[in-house]
Amino acid sequence: MNKINYQKELEKTLASLGDKVPHLLLHACCAPCSSYVLEYLSDYYEITVLYYNPNISPEEEYITRANEERRLIESQPHKHPVHFIMGEYEPQKFYAAVRGLENEPECGKRCKICYEMRLRKAAEVAREINADCFTTSLTVGPLKDGQVMNEMGAKIEAETGIPYLRSDFKKKNGYLRSIELSKEYNLYRQNYCGCIFSKMAREKEESEKGSDLLG
Repeated sequence: MNKINYQKELEKTLASLGDKVPHLLLHACCAPCSSYVLEYLSDYYEITVLYYNPNISPEEEYITRANEERRLIESQPHKHPVHFIMGEYEPQKFYAAVRGLENEPECGKRCKICYEMRLRKAAEVAREINADCFTTSLTVGPLKDGQVMNEMGAKIEAETGIPYLRSDFKKKNGYLRSIELSKEYNLYRQNYCGCIFSKMAREKEESEKGSDLLG
C-alpha cells in the first residue's frame, strides 16, 4: 500500500481556502515543535493552541513547557490571531491508559496510545470552542510517523464529525525550521519526549555512553 503524502494533502487544503480564515484547534506538544507549525499555518488560520500532554513528568516539567508555549505565542508574529488554552494536568489518565506497556520502546504501543489520547482531547476541545478543524504539532518530530498520526486523526474525525487537518509537518524541512526558530526565540528544548519512561530510557542511554567513554 502506497503511503499518502500528507504535505501535499495539506497544500491542497490550504489552496482551497481562498479568502476564508477558518478556526483551527492546534494541539501543541511543546513550543519548539509548534514554532514552525504556527509560523506556517497562522497565514491561513485563526489558531487556538491547546497545550494538553498528560504524559509529561514531573509536573514542574509540564508547567515549564506550557509557559514556553505561551511565551512563544506572545513573541512570534502571526498574520491571524493565535490564542492559548492551558490543558489540565492529568497524569493519572496517562498511567491508566498505558498500564502494562511501561517497557515498550520509544514509538511503540505505549506512544501510540499517548498520541491518540491527545488527539481525542484536541477534537473534544475543538467541539467546545466551535473550531472548524483540529490537528497536532506532533508530526514535526523526525521519529513521529505521520502516516500513523493521520490515520488516528481520520478515525477520530469519523467518530466525532470534527474535521482533522491532514499534515506531516516534518516535510519541507519543518523540523530543521523548528530548530532555527527555537534558537531565534531561545526556547527551552527538553532532552526527552515527556513521560517518565522516555526520561528513564534517555538517562540510561546517556549513562551507557558515559561508560563507553570511560572504558
